[in-house]
This record gives sequence, structure tokens and C-alpha cells, in this order.
Amino acid sequence: MTPHLLETKAAAEPKPGLVWLASYPKSGNTWTRAFLSNLAAIIAGERDELDVNSINRFTIGENFTQFYEQRLGFKPTKKHRKEIAALRHEVQQWIAERFDGLVFVKTHNGLVIDQGRPIINFAVTSGAIYIVRNPLDVAISLAHHLGTGIDEAIETMASPDTETPINEKRVYEIWGSWSRHVESWTRKPHPAIYIMRYEDMLSAPAKTFGGLARHLLLYPRPQQLASAIERSSFANLRSQEEKEGFLEKSEKADRFFREGRAGQWKEVLSAKQVERIINDHGQQMDKFGYLPLG
Repeated sequence: MTPHLLETKAAAEPKPGLVWLASYPKSGNTWTRAFLSNLAAIIAGERDELDVNSINRFTIGENFTQFYEQRLGFKPTKKHRKEIAALRHEVQQWIAERFDGLVFVKTHNGLVIDQGRPIINFAVTSGAIYIVRNPLDVAISLAHHLGTGIDEAIETMASPDTETPINEKRVYEIWGSWSRHVESWTRKPHPAIYIMRYEDMLSAPAKTFGGLARHLLLYPRPQQLASAIERSSFANLRSQEEKEGFLEKSEKADRFFREGRAGQWKEVLSAKQVERIINDHGQQMDKFGYLPLG
């Protein structure tokens, strides 16, 4: 099977190009990638379960520093923000041309304008999958991921200017605030964008992931879908990380796959922290059913 592709036997063929796997950090992006990768392997007839560190066989990132270094002729630093912004579309086109069919591309970028240019190259884009998670839980996971306190994570989520640094491995991503990120990807309903709630991935995996497969014009047999869900379950991914480690784990975190449940905020956040998050993000929380009752 060609890497990064999902093929379908359905009569309708999706338009070749990039399919963005987009989310604010710590919202289920890696879990979704694991599902798609396991489903691709199963459809291709592979018998062995994919290792958690093998999911990049079927997905790719567009912000690897090496992609930009190859085009610039030097390793970019924080001084080269304009050069990176100018090259994003070229890098994305290169990815689209490198593979046949659909290419699944992970991003934590908001759907924004950077240095006067759209951060996404729509000319080579076929669609997007956007994963959203309750910001009350995101704050806890993000604090662990960044190695900060929860109050600092809440502040990061509220800032419209939040972006990542340029380092040896990756160029910067523009997160913005949690609300602006979510709104940027979901404010205009579009048939090519499939929106999933993290909480539904937990409570109704067959319905949620099955809907994703159908959106991609994939029609796995019930057993294939069930196997892909089981192989990519949070418990299984966490178990694999405990045994083998996970290459994408932040150096500031003890583990990548930590809790994998909804509603942890009720046990961890103070009333003041809950109030701050609701004040910052209440409109988008209401839209996705995240405002606490009572």
C-alpha cells in the first residue's frame, strides 16, 4: 500500500489532495491519526497491529523544518518567519504531488492569514477533519503537555497571539486562542469538513469513527471498523507508550497518552479556573454543548 493513502472501492472517488487533520492541541488529533492509520492497514490486508510509532506511515506533517530548509538552502530560525510563511503553499503542493489520492496532513494551525497569506493552500486541499474537545479538559492536558501550571495553560488558551517557536524539528504553528481556533475551522459549515467531538469519540466510537470513514468514502466492513477502533483505543495506545515509548511525546511531559477521558475538569479545576475558561470561551463552548449545567 502506498504510504499516507486511504483507498476506496466505492464508485465515487474523492478528489485527490490534502485532507487536513486539524485541532487545537490535546484534542484528539493523534488518536484520530491512529484510527485512520489502523483502518488503512486493515483495508490493505495487513494482519499485524500497527505500533503507535508507526502511525506516520499513513499521515504526514507539513511543518517539518527540513521541508523549509531544503527550499531555503539554510535552516530557518525565528528571524525567518516571513520566508516560512511564503513557502507554506509550496511545501503543501509538494506533499500533494508526492502521493496519489488523499494525503492526511496533521496540523494545529488555526485557519488563519499569516503574513498576508492563507496558511492553508486550498488549491491542493480536498477537505478537512476537525476535532474539538471541551476546553475545560483541554486546559488540564495542555498544562501537562507544556510542563506548566493549569493557570498558565488557561492563559495560553486565551491569548490570540499564541504560536509555537521554530526549532530543529518544526517551524512555527499559529494556534491563537482556543475560541478563535475552533471558530476558524467551524464557523462556516462545509460538506468537505467533518467535525468530531472528542467526547463522542469516547462515548460513541462506532458512530463517530464510522461517520468519519463514510465521509472519506470508505466503507469498511463492520469487523474492519471495530478492529480499527480497538487497535486505536486510548487504552491500547497508552499501553503501547508504556512499553515502547512514544516519539511525539513532549520532553516536558511524563507521558503523551495520559487520561483519555471526559469530565476530568470536575475533579481538577477550581471554581475560579472554570469561571475564567467559560468567560474566555463561552460562545464556542455553548455551540458545542460544553457549558456546564447549573
